[in-house]
Amino acid sequence: MQLSKNLSLSEAIKSQTATRRGIDNVPVGEHLLNLKRLAHFIFQPCRDKFGPLALSSGYRSGELNEAIGGASSSQHCKGQAFDIDGDKTGVNNRELFHFIKDNLDFDQLIWEYGNERHPDWVHVSYKEGKNRGEVLTAYRVNGRTRYKHFEL
Repeated sequence: MQLSKNLSLSEAIKSQTATRRGIDNVPVGEHLLNLKRLAHFIFQPCRDKFGPLALSSGYRSGELNEAIGGASSSQHCKGQAFDIDGDKTGVNNRELFHFIKDNLDFDQLIWEYGNERHPDWVHVSYKEGKNRGEVLTAYRVNGRTRYKHFEL
């Protein structure tokens, strides 16, 4: 099943942990609809602009999210968030981040770790009709993730 022109459901739910542990990671109902929206309004415009992109994290069932130690409130579990790593396909993550920030409607956009010039990957979420447009930076303090409002 295609979620958008250039993103299949199998790509959006791929997880080595789910495969290894036999976890069902197939979305249904509202979660599947959310993935389609996310693919249409976020992934596809980025793909059209930059070419091939890699998802480092897509949909996570509750069981998978627990297995990897994800936040209990993660939008990944609702089909509303992707972690995109353009670096894996030759796309600069900084450029990807700024393209989303400056051109797309999103709920949350996070510059994930890295340094001041380049994120390790880009977290982006989309909620139909309820987007906050929140832009954050994730960083670690004593091994724990912290967030602050993004500053240039």
